Amino acid sequence: MKTYDNNSQKETSDIVYGVHAVIESLTANTANKLYIQDDLHGKNVDKIKALATEKKVSISWTPKKTLSEMTDGAVHQGFVLRVSAFAYSELESIISRASHEENPLILILDGITDPHNFGSILRTADATKVSGIIIPKHRAVGVTPVVAKTSTGAVEYVPIARVTNLSQTLDKLKEEGYWIFGTDMDGTSSHKWNTSGKIVLIIGNEGKGISANLKKQVDEMITIPMEGHVQSLNASVAAALLMYEVFRNKLN
Repeated sequence: MKTYDNNSQKETSDIVYGVHAVIESLTANTANKLYIQDDLHGKNVDKIKALATEKKVSISWTPKKTLSEMTDGAVHQGFVLRVSAFAYSELESIISRASHEENPLILILDGITDPHNFGSILRTADATKVSGIIIPKHRAVGVTPVVAKTSTGAVEYVPIARVTNLSQTLDKLKEEGYWIFGTDMDGTSSHKWNTSGKIVLIIGNEGKGISANLKKQVDEMITIPMEGHVQSLNASVAAALLMYEVFRNKLN
């Protein structure tokens, strides 16, 4: 997928890599050209080669060193795929999709900068049927090859909208009848969280948490009970626990 740097629309890459990300991109018909490590053999090679052939995607057998250069030294597992630009969803599209769901959950990532965190959040969002994810265009990671690989293909299934102003987005979601929840050290215990109705959950930046202007728009803060020595959880872990809390209540 084409991706962009944190603060502009400048194009920086158009690849995904790794077994799962490549398979999902091929399946989603976003692939342009497949590069496979030239000395690689086994079931994954056979499966991905067959899928590429089915999708009429050309294959280039490429030295491992070249693949490593293409991925800036990342673990590519012998598979690199050039793909079409990542198709961010429109905010209105996510709201429309969620309107057909019972007790929808929309996630807002307020300044998440670690692509591994974003990828992990996507993976859990897919598993727990999150209606969509909203990220800011500036000072946050977009959909990068690392995000795609970490999500193990979930990036192809969870709608992601990229907006200029999160505060205005929250206003619009409130108009649509959503309750806005944030994460904080002080707040309602996640075990006592009333997750019925239309929910927006804000996950804050890895270090700074939720920005002050968004905190003013939150209806209720949710806290995850902890009794250890650390003061906070990793952003993707905290997001996962809360997504599963909503999902668990839907199943009951």
